[in-house]
Amino acid sequence: MAKTAKEEALKILDKNMVGTMATVQHNKPHSRYMTFFNDNFTLYTVTSKKTHKAEELKLNPNTHILLGYDGHGLGDSFLEIEGTVIESDDEAMKEKVWNKALKGWFEGPEDPDLLILKVTPTKIRLMNTKGEEPQVIEL
Repeated sequence: MAKTAKEEALKILDKNMVGTMATVQHNKPHSRYMTFFNDNFTLYTVTSKKTHKAEELKLNPNTHILLGYDGHGLGDSFLEIEGTVIESDDEAMKEKVWNKALKGWFEGPEDPDLLILKVTPTKIRLMNTKGEEPQVIEL
């Protein structure tokens, strides 16, 4: 049975943690690689309160994320996600996303500089699915 676009999008989110996240800096796009965690279609990522992106998102909460292309060739499925970002004050989420790879930047999930960003998608497009046209995921 063929997967729906929504099912395929969730599969991509569950399988791919690293993607690019663009913010707006001085009225121009600024992209960087980030690690994402998802709860259904809501994304979470970790950053420091001292980063430029934290400042940029306070001025303009819009983001664009690319997630899922695995480099195997043309036709690899990936997601284009447009959304808005807020700082999450969910302390339990700090524990949930914490992993030892973050030790290079933070002392632990209780580090006062650790900031969880919550991305609420406003539009998700499923791209490059075997030559098909992009599909918009209804949220």
